[in-house]
Amino acid sequence: MSDQADEHADGAGAAVAAARAGGRAPGDGRVPLRAPANPVSRKAIALWLLEQLFWCVVLIGGSFFLAQWIDGDRWSWLPDWVLDHIWWLPALTVVVFLPAAIVEPFWRYAVHRWEFSGDVVYARSGWISREWAFVPVSRIQTVDKAQGWFERLLGLATVEIRTASHAGSSTIKGLDYEVAATLAEELAQRAEELRDDAT
Repeated sequence: MSDQADEHADGAGAAVAAARAGGRAPGDGRVPLRAPANPVSRKAIALWLLEQLFWCVVLIGGSFFLAQWIDGDRWSWLPDWVLDHIWWLPALTVVVFLPAAIVEPFWRYAVHRWEFSGDVVYARSGWISREWAFVPVSRIQTVDKAQGWFERLLGLATVEIRTASHAGSSTIKGLDYEVAATLAEELAQRAEELRDDAT
């Protein structure tokens, strides 16, 4: 796992954001990271499981048709031992991808968290690698709420926070629809207030 909690902060803005989100910024410029306060919805596990199983079925089906095609045409450039054992391809695909598809949603649920504290949105996401995002509300340009097919089915939504810099933007996935709607509204309102105060 590539937890990067000890990496140097990107400038003073990140240090201030971390302090507002509950962390401290020591004199050496490092920002200690704690877990954001709020977990995503438990229904996010079902969402990620559905998404992973969908892609797992696509990969397994693709490997089955590929094995059938290779076996039927007997591709001459492949070694004989590969041609003789080509039906191991779908089986290997199942062994590699199915366990990962089942484990990943639970792992992601344990990692994904979010918090709107003061004037900073703090989010943690990832699976194998992890990403911490501090988004100052004053820099937010747009806040969008999005729902894919599976999200709509489960009553979930994604909040997409965009700033002028792509690197400063963030996405919080796996929220209950009502929570996502409230968060999006509060962020948009607070960003508007901060813009008015600046002028």
